[in-house]
Amino acid sequence: MRSTARHLALAAVGLLALSSLTACANDAATTASSGSQGDGKGTKVKIMVGGLDKVIYLPAMLTQRLGYFDAEGLDVELLSEPAGVQAETALVSGQVQGAVGFYDHTLDLQVKGKDVESVVQFSHAPGEVEIVSTKAEGDITSPKDFKGKKLGVTGLGSSTDFLTKYLAVKNGVKVSEFTPVAVGAGPTFISALEQGAIDGGMTTDPTVATILDKKAGRILLDMRTPEGSQEALGGPYPSSSLYMQTDWVNGHKDTVQKLVNAFVKTLKWMSTHSAHEIAQKMPADYSQGNKILYASAIDSTLPMFTDDGVMPQNGPETVEKVLKAFNPTIQNADVDLAKTYTTEFVEKAAR
Repeated sequence: MRSTARHLALAAVGLLALSSLTACANDAATTASSGSQGDGKGTKVKIMVGGLDKVIYLPAMLTQRLGYFDAEGLDVELLSEPAGVQAETALVSGQVQGAVGFYDHTLDLQVKGKDVESVVQFSHAPGEVEIVSTKAEGDITSPKDFKGKKLGVTGLGSSTDFLTKYLAVKNGVKVSEFTPVAVGAGPTFISALEQGAIDGGMTTDPTVATILDKKAGRILLDMRTPEGSQEALGGPYPSSSLYMQTDWVNGHKDTVQKLVNAFVKTLKWMSTHSAHEIAQKMPADYSQGNKILYASAIDSTLPMFTDDGVMPQNGPETVEKVLKAFNPTIQNADVDLAKTYTTEFVEKAAR
């Protein structure tokens, strides 16, 4: 219970988490080097999540709540940052051994000289929604209207930033013609929307459900389903995943296998249980006092999840296409997609 309380506290303080983690960097580095193949019961692993209370990353906390980490002999510490790009930073700096965030970071990091790979894929759709404020809904009827607008993203360089830029470019708007604004998720996103600091933005549940309930905005594009991903992005878009540094994966295969086993069990459990049953397993404060709305938010997002952790066919190619549309660094680089993910561990987990 003490561990869970600490994780939830970290989720609440959001942006302060990274500074507190810095003080623990040496300890994390020691943890990383002490694990090895054949690690026994109680192997310590630190995982940074790009928002523990976001429904798109729900498998992280749910796996812990179901006891599947413990069953695999793992002592997993879940930490939280408000945006995936900050989880990425914690991973490459060696503060944690794994990151739960969007798969697209593995491509972005490869062209920056960092070898990182997804070891289990939670989803085949982004789970993201482009929201327009009620004040601006008459001015924004499609991404073609992004020009001159202020659009909220969780963080600059985050996956919401990537997807917003792609939708703009795809619809004839240059990335220089609108302003991305880092507003996080949850209350900070909602406040920015209500106060007019942003005209719209990209976010996930439960933030989406709360905005609709408050009538503070409406949905412009819904990418919580494979169909929505196909329509907006032209194919399956693998998003939330567990990704790790390739060198660490290769040196700690037993530990990685146990992590993947636990996550695949969770994905299978999710596929056979209702949103209400899932919501009941999550920490009480994740519902923010409205259990019905929280269960509804989970129900809206469930279609994005895989039930086996396998990378969807043609998914990496869709992600590469999206990134190449606006990212000059990736446009001019040859990305080796085979090095951005592995199916080795999910295949063993299936057996």
